[in-house]
Amino acid sequence: MARSESTDVLVVGAGPVGLTLAAELRRAGVACRIVDRLPARLPYAKAVGIQPRTLELFDRMGLVREVLDAAVPMRGQLTYVNGAEQGRVELSLPPEVPYGFASLPQCDTERLLEEFLGRHGTGIERSTALVAFAQDPAGVTSRLTTAAGVEEEVRSRFLVGCDGAHSVVRKGLGLTFEGGAFPEEYMLADVEVGWSLPPGYGVRSMHRGEDGAVDDLLVCIPLPGNSRYRMSMLVPPELSAARQVEASGPAGGGDGAALGLEGGTAPGLADIQKVLDRLAPEPVTASALRWSSVFRISHRLVDRYGEGRVFVAGDAAHIHPPTGAQGMNTGIQDACNLAWKLALALGGAAHPHLPASYDAERHPVGEEVVGRTVRHAAEGVQADPTDVETLLLREAQLLVGYRESPIVTPLPPGDETTLRPGDRAPDCGGLTGDIAAYPVRLFDLLRGRGHVLVVYGSHPAGDTPADLAAAARELTGGRMEAHRILPADAPPDEATGVPHHHDSRGEFALRYGGGEGAAFVVRPDGYLTACLRPPTVGGLKEALGKVFGP
Repeated sequence: MARSESTDVLVVGAGPVGLTLAAELRRAGVACRIVDRLPARLPYAKAVGIQPRTLELFDRMGLVREVLDAAVPMRGQLTYVNGAEQGRVELSLPPEVPYGFASLPQCDTERLLEEFLGRHGTGIERSTALVAFAQDPAGVTSRLTTAAGVEEEVRSRFLVGCDGAHSVVRKGLGLTFEGGAFPEEYMLADVEVGWSLPPGYGVRSMHRGEDGAVDDLLVCIPLPGNSRYRMSMLVPPELSAARQVEASGPAGGGDGAALGLEGGTAPGLADIQKVLDRLAPEPVTASALRWSSVFRISHRLVDRYGEGRVFVAGDAAHIHPPTGAQGMNTGIQDACNLAWKLALALGGAAHPHLPASYDAERHPVGEEVVGRTVRHAAEGVQADPTDVETLLLREAQLLVGYRESPIVTPLPPGDETTLRPGDRAPDCGGLTGDIAAYPVRLFDLLRGRGHVLVVYGSHPAGDTPADLAAAARELTGGRMEAHRILPADAPPDEATGVPHHHDSRGEFALRYGGGEGAAFVVRPDGYLTACLRPPTVGGLKEALGKVFGP
């Protein structure tokens, strides 16, 4: 058996989740290896929806421009029942949200992430599979096999399984993966259709029988290209992959977790055309079939997201219906949540319980997403009792938060401020500096940084901005930067030595409720650790003490 050098983190699985995790680790200066059992990236448009929250995370990473250039906008959805249009949903968000909904084939998302990771000096080790692992208090010993059939032993301080629904890491940890599967089977196809429907709109066309139940379904999501769509539809009996799914269950030696491409006979253009002839809003011919498959939908969730020095993320932790394009996006958020915590732990700067907060924060999110998507798949989004704006914000994953997290500092009783610790740090525009002639966004100031202390006010109550900035550096070992936001009419204040911008349009005060004398601790994944009113060194020390080591 060959023996390799050790690494800080071994990432198993080079899908969007594993690639995001590896990229975030490398951005933080962490040594990592990423392995994948496949010899090459699969050229499939499986997960295609990219949510606004994911684009915000790509912005923080420095990747969003490439993604925006490659993707197409998702403007809304057209719904048809028995051939009659039932109206359209506009995917519109509040103006302060910097990004809308987008569509991009999963293979392109993976390509962009792989190129980004390569710029940080790390490549994917292909045709390399994890066989087994064992952990001890100091690290994890993993056994890999390569394409040449050589076994290799890798020593890492952490191991993360981003290896999908049939995760070797999850099974090795002995995590449960409770759930079930929907009885229906579907077929996917990546095709072009020359209809006259408005670009950027998804299509959901259903047929209801006399009893009112849906007995035929066509869902089309726009993709980059000339009238290109990823279509899903109920599968005809002759293309059923049920035998393969049953074989993957306990009787066949598998785990029964049916997700994605399940094998069987791939649908052809003729199969797709039959469905379009029945359900397309107007007569249309499908062409340019890039790929197709048959799949089933499962819904499962692990009992915990990790143990000791080993964690799972993405489909290895949660699988659910594709309703609302939540799966890949939820996994990418898993990766961003975990990466900065491992980076601090590896740098010797983390509170001992920081890595465990990954499960405390992300397991409830996975539970909510699985439950919601199962409900929507069975009853439609109309089963959600919330108003349309709240529904869209939730689908955009902008309402994900960690108010109950053990590593955020709750507000004192009686503080009724809308924005609270654990919430997503909102963006705002109109921030003007003393040199650049153009305004910037708050996200521009946060991009590429780790923890950031944002102090608001011209003459803040509490301790001075200079004292707060100095304390932030001392308490974090130089890992936290400080920035100051001044009211629009406040004079420049360069004496503190803290970089500053003016809130020229009042958007920061509106979104953050700053008042005179406030400070906000923003985490690397864009959530608030603390809201300090008034900002004091003592309050900052208490908040950072839950994250950084004593």
